[in-house]
Amino acid sequence: MASPLIGGRTNGRSRYRPLAEINVTPMVDVMLVLLIIFMVAAPLMTVGVPVDLPRTAASPLNQETEPLTISVDPQGRVFLQETEVPMEELVPRLRAIMQNQPQGAPERRIFVRGDRAIAYGKVMEVMGTIAAAGFTRVALLAEQPGGAAQPGSTPAPAPARRPGAQ
Repeated sequence: MASPLIGGRTNGRSRYRPLAEINVTPMVDVMLVLLIIFMVAAPLMTVGVPVDLPRTAASPLNQETEPLTISVDPQGRVFLQETEVPMEELVPRLRAIMQNQPQGAPERRIFVRGDRAIAYGKVMEVMGTIAAAGFTRVALLAEQPGGAAQPGSTPAPAPARRPGAQ
């Protein structure tokens, strides 16, 4: 006499056993979709003022809270996050933002982004204004050779060129 199969019937009763395997295909599909969504969304989360940053090979710094970003575009206009701000209103706005942070929280970092084409003096004027107002956690942003902006790094020196050399 032959024995019945797992799903077969014996004596009018069915003997189904639970399947003890996990089907990971739907989970992998969901993870791939999430990966694609984050890959597309990550570049869109940067500050919206287009600035061509200088490059550096310095290592990135740790960040505790989201920093404030001050950008100087190629025309010399100053932006606090994405809003254009005249130089005389920059410090009062920074002070207002710092007063609204929770008591006992460390001072927020302020990143200054200056376009590569802008005069060095304009970027130093913005940094000097911020530092003179008493803000101590101010850093310059530079672009690493891989393309990511890194805080607190200094640009790598340009190779020396001889006059008349191509």
